[in-house]
Amino acid sequence: MSTVSSQKEAVLTQDLQPLQVAKRLEKFKTTIFTQMSMLAIKHGAINLGQGFPNFDGPEFVKEAAIEAIKSGKNQYARGYGVPDLNSAIVARFQKDTGLVVDPEKEVTVTSGCTEAIAATMLGLINPGDEVILFAPFYDSYEATLSMAGANVKCITLRPPDFSVPLDELKSTISKNTRAILINTPHNPTGKMFTREELNTIASLCIENDVLVFTDEVYDKLAFEMDHISMASLPGMYSRTVTMNSLGKTFSLTGWKIGWAIAPPHLTWGVRQAHSFLTFATSTPMQYAAAVALRAPESYYEELKRDYSAKKAILVDGLKAVGFKVYPSSGTYFVVVDHTPFGLENDVAFCEYLIKEVGVVAIPTSVFYLNPEEGKNLVRFTFCKDEGTLRSAVERMKEKLLRGVDK
Repeated sequence: MSTVSSQKEAVLTQDLQPLQVAKRLEKFKTTIFTQMSMLAIKHGAINLGQGFPNFDGPEFVKEAAIEAIKSGKNQYARGYGVPDLNSAIVARFQKDTGLVVDPEKEVTVTSGCTEAIAATMLGLINPGDEVILFAPFYDSYEATLSMAGANVKCITLRPPDFSVPLDELKSTISKNTRAILINTPHNPTGKMFTREELNTIASLCIENDVLVFTDEVYDKLAFEMDHISMASLPGMYSRTVTMNSLGKTFSLTGWKIGWAIAPPHLTWGVRQAHSFLTFATSTPMQYAAAVALRAPESYYEELKRDYSAKKAILVDGLKAVGFKVYPSSGTYFVVVDHTPFGLENDVAFCEYLIKEVGVVAIPTSVFYLNPEEGKNLVRFTFCKDEGTLRSAVERMKEKLLRGVDK
């Protein structure tokens, strides 16, 4: 047998081997974002699925990164963050919430908010601990809780307003509950938790001695009400881990700069896990992130204006096409009901939309413990330039309506 034939046989044998994965992760396949982005490339579709901008972040932040690299800030950073960034995070947090925290003892810089989530779960949750999620939820929540061995309980937020079913929450939370995870503004629905909802959750957590993990990466994309940080409510800072990141606010998702803010007794667990996940985050990007967080308020005001215009283009277009569009108060996502177009479920609709129409959306069933609860809904993003959004709307007006009329 020739060497080439032997190599081919070896490759074939390797390809036939069953995929290996630990039991705690075997239910989690390739993420839906990766799947849909691959299909988008294959079919030349406009990607309104995955939540990354198709435009660049501000020049002053990029210049700060270049300067940091040129000035030699290229070795390992201090594990929990370079001092300049920790201080900038603290200053921003105080401006937003009124809370004064210690940059040395209560802030941990991570490789994106996704790592902050993982470090929080792995550092503070023990196998068998009960953790409450609100569905639909960002997919990494369930995966990292599975890695931690948590017992996940789920409460579903339902259209049209995705409000918290407070009676169901009251009957679910108990002394056995270790933590509750909140994402506000909420991905994928765009819901923002109201002060009444947060106050009720806070009271239940204090009563039952429950921790709160809050993912607030979209806090600067709040359109119709003010963002409220759970840690700012009376009695809550001592039991809350607040997670955030640079990427969404500054259109720099590839930099993966995130952080977790928590009192020292909770920060300890987060840092222990972080130390053995990534240890440290990109040094020059941290220095640039510090510059970003010191941006004037005018930056955030302009950001909100720009995204409000993009949102209007997409929402008006989706309504004109024939979708039932649910209200989105924050984030850069909009959830719609696809059932007027007659496809059996969200996955079938999204596949049709990519292959026949040339537009990508995300099926929301992947964001539920019970996929049936999300089968009528799909998520679009408007973190794209206005030309891209208009082109996507035109494709849907032309091809989706025509496809249904046949």
